Amino acid sequence: MSTAVVTPDRRARALPRFGGFSLTFLGLELRRMLRNRRTVIFTLILPPLFFLIFGSQESYRTESVGHGNVTAYILVSMAVYGAMLATTSGGATVAVERALGWSRQLRLTPLKPMAYVAIKVLVAMTLGLLAVAVVLAVGSRSGAEMDGVVWVESALIAWLGSVVFAAFGLFMGYLLPSENVMQILGPVLALLAFAGGLFVPLSDSGLFATIAKFTPMYGLASIARAPLTGDGLTFAACANLVIWCAIFVTGSALLFRRDTKRT
Repeated sequence: MSTAVVTPDRRARALPRFGGFSLTFLGLELRRMLRNRRTVIFTLILPPLFFLIFGSQESYRTESVGHGNVTAYILVSMAVYGAMLATTSGGATVAVERALGWSRQLRLTPLKPMAYVAIKVLVAMTLGLLAVAVVLAVGSRSGAEMDGVVWVESALIAWLGSVVFAAFGLFMGYLLPSENVMQILGPVLALLAFAGGLFVPLSDSGLFATIAKFTPMYGLASIARAPLTGDGLTFAACANLVIWCAIFVTGSALLFRRDTKRT
């Protein structure tokens, strides 16, 4: 009597394409983010509200700066601030998922770590794009004046450059195992914004101006405002953005590996 040998179907065990990355998963993550009322208020309402409070004065509308007016200068700053809040919030949600055990469950699936990180970054960047769009829409109806190309250039720089804060959010999300991570990061982000000259223009010299050049916000704020002011890009601003992005990406990867080894 012969014994039948069952050969396992390799196709049934095949790993998903792109490490498990899918538009369906991305859409679910984005909807879950937007259902969080605290996140929506914090990232989509607070920056345009700050702009209306600090940037809509009549004197600012008539005072020119480079290729626009002072209102536009404040508008670009608030667009950067909104993108920073949004991308950091998107990345920092990993802290909540870790506290709830969701990250542990995902690691039991075929989802690859890089696919998971890519989805988190894309969600954060999508939220950042919405934040920039809302701020610019409010500003366009509140006296901000810039050359047409400046609107596009500043918006793209504010959005794409905020990837450094998506990495920052992931880094802090793994560093702070707390469900209230954004309550901790909120004051930190405000401090970084002040230190980087986002709320108050920096002087050309002095101790505060020197310290500001080493903060994570300085590079992105300077580059985003360059099309408006016409000052051009500086090596210090570009180096600041690249170096801080590298620090946060490397830190996120190291903390992710450490977190994975625990399970």
